[in-house]
Amino acid sequence: MEITKTSQSSGNISSMEIDVTEDQLRAWSIGGKMMQEAMPNISADEREFIKTGITPSEWDQLFFNMD
Repeated sequence: MEITKTSQSSGNISSMEIDVTEDQLRAWSIGGKMMQEAMPNISADEREFIKTGITPSEWDQLFFNMD
């Protein structure tokens, strides 16, 4: 499923194709399950994108590009 989010850090709008279902998203967002439990098949980067809209490259720029 393509998920589009606004980054809580930069305000940039990005989309990511993530192997997740509507049922999994609902189990987390309104069902009270932890993300890791509701969506065990996705990566930590994908979970972070769903929660905050921050992409892996944006995390790298924020924390590893200290120039």
